[in-house]
Amino acid sequence: MNPLARQLNETIAKENQHVYDMLSDLGKQIYFPKVGILSQSAEAKAKAKKFNATIGTALEKGQPMHLKVIQDTLSAYNPKDIYEYAPPAGKPELRAAWRSKMLEENPSLQGKSLGNPIATNALTHGLSIVADLFAGPGDAVVIPDKNWENYELTFGIRRGAELVYYPLYNSERKFNADGLRDALLAQKDKGKAIVLLNFPNNPTGYTPGPEEGRTIVAAIKDAAEAGINVVAVTDDAYFGLFFEDSLHQSLAGDLADLHPRVLSIKIDGATKEEYVWGFRVGFITYAGQSDAMLAALEQKTMGIIRATISSGPHPSQTFVLRALQSPDFDAQKREKFEIMKGRANRTKALLDSGKFDDAWEYYPFNSGYFMCLKLKTVDAETLRVHLLEQYGIGTIALGETDLRVAFSCIEEENIEELFETIYQGVLDIEKRSSK
Repeated sequence: MNPLARQLNETIAKENQHVYDMLSDLGKQIYFPKVGILSQSAEAKAKAKKFNATIGTALEKGQPMHLKVIQDTLSAYNPKDIYEYAPPAGKPELRAAWRSKMLEENPSLQGKSLGNPIATNALTHGLSIVADLFAGPGDAVVIPDKNWENYELTFGIRRGAELVYYPLYNSERKFNADGLRDALLAQKDKGKAIVLLNFPNNPTGYTPGPEEGRTIVAAIKDAAEAGINVVAVTDDAYFGLFFEDSLHQSLAGDLADLHPRVLSIKIDGATKEEYVWGFRVGFITYAGQSDAMLAALEQKTMGIIRATISSGPHPSQTFVLRALQSPDFDAQKREKFEIMKGRANRTKALLDSGKFDDAWEYYPFNSGYFMCLKLKTVDAETLRVHLLEQYGIGTIALGETDLRVAFSCIEEENIEELFETIYQGVLDIEKRSSK
């Protein structure tokens, strides 16, 4: 084992043996190189005042070399803020700005030990880092039965972990904290579990209420007290898009100092929050640990980044930073929020009208981009294909009964026509089946 990896492991084990036990074999092996090209380049950048012949970029007249045809479209930006490599952990100014934003929007994180957010190539990359550091063959990853399908690829296929499911909703159509607790406690023999909490939920658009949030935290604490090390990951991809009286904060703060056997990891990003899907700017933040532990986890995270993508895209990090620093940012974001809320409210009002009750019911939703219909009479995949081929309407079939509809991408004035057409599709299939 590399001495740097061994040193990081010793620090982590000293600070919290439970967190060390959470690491995968890869997580124990990984480190960020302090001796080599990166460290020598950093030393030269500080001291080589005459010629710096270390960096793997091209310079011209003191600026990063660039093509005019590209710079003409980016003329508002200094070449040094878009063409140079971003540091592996991300642009320092952006990390600081995101940390301030996170603390402002999540009062429950204030006063807790909190690492500096590390920039990732959007949220999937952040989840992949968690998988690399903490998931290995046979490890349990606890998720609800209604989930983002990429979890299976990221944790199951890539890392060989076992996905353990529980029903998202209970009989009262609330978050099923008892199901979560049972799924966690079932891992007692393994002594470890990774739990993914995705609110607003993809695909249902559901966020628990404050009391439900407390039961989620209590379930995780019960698992920890039963001797299970819990890697508690909050996948906050759609954070901030809360349209009703649900939780308006991430549970990362409540999990941050819950128990020595619980490691709180917050995954979030500008992708959905700031409507910049193609920028691929996300963050991973560790919380509730000692400064030494946070530093060691950051080094291991940087090691994973260095070994996979080296560093994230600099231009998009610069674009997001400028947006966060703009005096118009809050007002513009509020404007888009109101549009999204209007689409969600129109969808719910239409579904509550009763006109479609013979064809479907819907799963509770109050946030995010999506909602899910539970079809009563037709197969979801059959309906999906029929809508696409006959009406030019795209939806997502999930299992036999569930159809996901993204109201986020439908103008409010078109939502009624959308659901009327879906309903007509159901009638078409029923008529065809009755012949």
